[in-house]
Amino acid sequence: MRMLPFAAVAALCFLTACTKPSASDPYVNASLESELRQIPAIDNHAHPMAVVSAGEEDHDYDALSMEGVQDIALPAPFREGSPYFTQAWHTLYGLDQNDNVHPNLTRISAARQEMEKRKGDLYPVWVLNQSHTEVMLANRVIMGRGLTPDRFKWVPFVDMFLFPLNNSALKAKDPEKKIFFTREEQLLRGYLKDAQLNRLPANLDDYLTFVGHRLETFKSNGAVALKFELAYLRDLSINDPQREAAERVYAIYAQSSEPSADEYKLLQDYLFRYIAHEAGRLNLPIHIHCSLGGGSYFREANANPLLLEPLFNDPTLRKTKFVLLHGGWPFAREAAAMILKPNVYLDYSAFMYMTYPVEGARALRLYLEAAPEKVLYGSDASPFTDTVGWAETDWIGAHVAREELGIALTGMMHDDELNLDHAKQIGRMVLRENARQLYGF
Repeated sequence: MRMLPFAAVAALCFLTACTKPSASDPYVNASLESELRQIPAIDNHAHPMAVVSAGEEDHDYDALSMEGVQDIALPAPFREGSPYFTQAWHTLYGLDQNDNVHPNLTRISAARQEMEKRKGDLYPVWVLNQSHTEVMLANRVIMGRGLTPDRFKWVPFVDMFLFPLNNSALKAKDPEKKIFFTREEQLLRGYLKDAQLNRLPANLDDYLTFVGHRLETFKSNGAVALKFELAYLRDLSINDPQREAAERVYAIYAQSSEPSADEYKLLQDYLFRYIAHEAGRLNLPIHIHCSLGGGSYFREANANPLLLEPLFNDPTLRKTKFVLLHGGWPFAREAAAMILKPNVYLDYSAFMYMTYPVEGARALRLYLEAAPEKVLYGSDASPFTDTVGWAETDWIGAHVAREELGIALTGMMHDDELNLDHAKQIGRMVLRENARQLYGF
């Protein structure tokens, strides 16, 4: 007798499900779509370029830029012929969208240069206005002209502090590592010179004092977070070595020969944890690249967010907030599990580089169903090619991110997980309010 009502309910649920749109249907509720378009966003992750004079170049938009890297594999959304590009060129520069396969590159470059000339130092702010972005977190070595502090918040890089010793073996691994570690060494030498140091301090205590002072300088100069690109250089597995062991490695190799791989990793792990502790003290969230990487030698397994779980479970680091960049893609389920930790967040920046909106929305829905208050919008706007600059990737990132968010929330509405008002509330949280809570602006 008790089975009959259950069977009837099951049949009714089946019939109801058959009449409802699929959760993967890319249709976006019209009212929700209109709401998302109107929200002035806070972009958690991007690499905007500064305004430069004739003959100058800006190389500070990334500590590990792809300049000089060969054989960069591009997913389908960002290959030649992608409609994203012509949509951006049309919106930003008024160019027509008729020639998608073989665009007039000369005309595109001329149109961008004309807009840059017309806007002058206001060009970066104009770019944000086109994507309806109120504030952009600028991942840069240093800030520059046009990146005004009211609209651009600085996120400096800190990987160079993990690699103070002889990096010859690391640079010999592949051509990309040679480029990346050479750049890290240059940055570290520059910071040492700023501190009036001609060489590395002789002992670990003095080196930690140097690093700590630099982090405080970042903070006093306007930094709102710190950025690690560590997965480009090694894996994200951070052990918890004893201080005495780190002191021994540093003392032996700071002024002489090359450490073994295990010895060097021990020191790197200790330095990472030191920076993480200092970041908590300074109230600077730590951003960590957790995703596919540029170049053909990048090892995706290095960026698995689960490698960071022991770090997140360390009681001494609970005051430090961590932000997993790029949603951990393709480890979306793993990333969704990690944001259940009380001090872990993520953004879904760069999804437009890696996949199309329907697939990106599936991952985004996992995050929203886990902890919607921990999910942040990001564009990963970056200079891309000679014809696709950071303005185009900013516009594309903002356009695609809103579309993905709409698809994910509409699917949740279809499955009775949310009503329209709640979906709109979560949309505002993701595009804006979660970042305001995290960074305090």
